[in-house]
Amino acid sequence: MDANQTLFSSVTLLHEVPSLGFEVYNVCVNHPMKIISDGIWTQHGSALPTQYSYTMLELQILIIFVDLRSKFCFSDRVSDGAISSDRTIGKVQEDAVPVRESRHPKHTIIVGVLLLPVPELSADGPKLDHENREKGLGDRALLLWHSHSGGVWEHGRILGEDISALPVVFISHSSCSFAVISWLLNDLGILNSELGRLALSAAFVNDVAGIGAAYFGRQNMSMSIRIRNVTAFLAYAIFILLIGRPAMRWIVKRTPEGRSVNKGYIYAIIVVFLGLGYFAKFFGEPFLVGAVIFGLAVPEGPPLGSALVTQLELFSKWFLCSIFVTCVTMKVDLTKCNSLSFVIVISGVIIMVHLVRWLLCMGICRYCKIPFKDGFCLALILSCKGVVDICSYLLVYDAMVQKRTVVDVMIVSVLVLGTASRFGVKALYDPSRKYAGYQHRNIMSLKHSELRIVACIHKPWHSVHIKNVLEFCSPAPDNTLVAEILHLMELVGRSNPIFIAHKLQQSAASSSYNYSGELIVAFDLFERDYLGAVTANTYTAISPVMFMNEDVCNLALDKNAALIVLPFHVKWGGDGSVESEDSNIRALNARILERAPCSVGILVNRGPSFNSRRIRAAMVFLGGPDDREALCLAKRFVKDVDNSLVVFRLLAHDKDTSNWDHMIDDEAMREISGVHVNLENVRYEEITIGDASQTTFLIKDIANKFDFIVVGRRYGVRSSQTYGLEHWTEYSELGVIGDLLASHDTDTTASVLVVQQQPSHEDHR
Repeated sequence: MDANQTLFSSVTLLHEVPSLGFEVYNVCVNHPMKIISDGIWTQHGSALPTQYSYTMLELQILIIFVDLRSKFCFSDRVSDGAISSDRTIGKVQEDAVPVRESRHPKHTIIVGVLLLPVPELSADGPKLDHENREKGLGDRALLLWHSHSGGVWEHGRILGEDISALPVVFISHSSCSFAVISWLLNDLGILNSELGRLALSAAFVNDVAGIGAAYFGRQNMSMSIRIRNVTAFLAYAIFILLIGRPAMRWIVKRTPEGRSVNKGYIYAIIVVFLGLGYFAKFFGEPFLVGAVIFGLAVPEGPPLGSALVTQLELFSKWFLCSIFVTCVTMKVDLTKCNSLSFVIVISGVIIMVHLVRWLLCMGICRYCKIPFKDGFCLALILSCKGVVDICSYLLVYDAMVQKRTVVDVMIVSVLVLGTASRFGVKALYDPSRKYAGYQHRNIMSLKHSELRIVACIHKPWHSVHIKNVLEFCSPAPDNTLVAEILHLMELVGRSNPIFIAHKLQQSAASSSYNYSGELIVAFDLFERDYLGAVTANTYTAISPVMFMNEDVCNLALDKNAALIVLPFHVKWGGDGSVESEDSNIRALNARILERAPCSVGILVNRGPSFNSRRIRAAMVFLGGPDDREALCLAKRFVKDVDNSLVVFRLLAHDKDTSNWDHMIDDEAMREISGVHVNLENVRYEEITIGDASQTTFLIKDIANKFDFIVVGRRYGVRSSQTYGLEHWTEYSELGVIGDLLASHDTDTTASVLVVQQQPSHEDHR
């Protein structure tokens, strides 16, 4: 035989037999599989890849990722998750790819799972803006459930040896993993919604208490060993928190602002992390415990937390972790179970556990006056299982605590629960429904003089332009202004979002990092400058870019704001050229325009801040709800006699005076042309427009004559004044007139505020 064609090699032996000569024996010797391939250019170029272990590993990884990406492209559209894709691909490849039977399917691949807690569970990671209702929900659910599971534990031991797995099944399915819940909420896009924050709070309380319950609930351990292990564990945790955390804070202090952490420090932290995980076994804890505690000690956010995420997330989360889950699922084989009734009993216990969990969770939500649908969605979220649960099941199996069949059933349950949670929550929970315009929250509907504005800031230079808009509102004791200033920061290096109300903090020392320090000082000074007329509250929201609109809309809804002011995504230089563009800010503005619970204004700034107290402003009025909302804001501006306003009404040559919307526009203009025109600082002009070219010429003519220009968005509204210009619009979020003023062809240094009136209930999706 040819050794390159088979796993066997042939040896020829000659044996001399008296009077018969020699006898020839062919003996086949079984050789181990070769590691490295000889290559296709050698004399054995026809050898199969399956004859070499390293080539076989590469082939398996390739098949896993081709199948995984193919399914994930489909499953992502139907709200299934990446981990569900991994588990499904594992079952598909169970027979297609050869797998050697082993009790240890993880080995080096499990490092991917163990690296996850470092960037995910960063220091102060559970520092949510907990409300009493969220804490109470987590505590009550935990106490009720563990009292229930404790009774079943005793019952399981009475039933006999055949179902001795019941205690482990009950405990494992009665808890939930904070990392898994965070991953699920991020996949569903509701990480910083009200339900998402509630689920994170309850999951964290349950997760932390579950660790202690599992530790003290161990059997076959004497009290002396238990006390020794607890003492060692506390010493281990204190060492990490008192030595490791200060050391990492020292690294952060040595890193200049805006610079990345030295790679040497990153590598040293990873080595220390692996070493601490190894020493965890000396007091009876698995490697994962060391990873979690060390992750809690890592300072959150940039520069260190974000650097660890950058270094580890791609390799550990999307490479090693995917292979780990797939390989574990490939080994699941329920056909090897000798007793079908045993599988049915374990499955029935899992179903019963989750039914009881749902009833308890929904009952507590009902007691806390949470809607039934939201309570059911919360129960589904807290029932979700993922990669952390798979890892724990594998550790239980390796420790010879459970039979193979029990572990197989629990891994299958992870697939079922993870998929059901995603589909259920996606179908039942719509976070945008609370923003629907059932109530009028706009400037036109204000029944008092106080105006509430939510102003968003991304970059330091945005604060100057936001203050210009607030000054445009002419705050005075009889024309008060409440400004909710929201500093939006991207969530990097931690797993849960943060929302900080800075006036509720006792002092700057109450936070491990003084977020938005310069912003707080700037608007405190602005409030003092307009003492008695302005109330400025500052907030910091740290969340993923895709979900920042939830923070903005929630704040506007809670504060009953009439207007949200958003900075434009383009920054112009001093010479009028575009200095930078931020596509994330543009996408955020589009999402807020679609779902805002009140009116929205996008601030386009192409020049410096106002250099004098006397501001020249213009308002371009074509008609429609957006223009009427912009007009109401402009009328507040002229309450300061030092400011001047010119209202340009562009009338169509073929106007329909019987149109109801046109009649409402005439009524809105009557006050301007009547009462306000008698004021020295107000001027009104009517201009008849024949076609869109005249509109373009007029806009470019007035663009450089004013410091501030207010227009309505009028998106989707077609009229003869702008007919045809819609096809040339570069920035659809600004509408036709706003796009003309922000165009590169328009030479202006004026600030432009594009206003959209609160969308109606029918406009919300």
